[in-house]
Amino acid sequence: MAFEKKYDTPDVISNPGCVHLRNKAMCVTGQMESTVSPDEEGSQYHWCNITQHILGPDQQDVNRRDCTCDRGCYCNVR
Repeated sequence: MAFEKKYDTPDVISNPGCVHLRNKAMCVTGQMESTVSPDEEGSQYHWCNITQHILGPDQQDVNRRDCTCDRGCYCNVR
């Protein structure tokens, strides 16, 4: 029997993310959302372009789900 890996389907996030949010997928594909499995691309690692760290200016974790307009450091203007 051949090995087959199955991935969980990620939840769709419809609200716009912060323009300062970065991840490895952006460097590889040019898009925040990955077109291949997260394991193969390392796209689960995010950082803030302002702090250059996994914590944002408000000292909270940086990721696509949490970097929304609810945070004080959020910016949606390019």
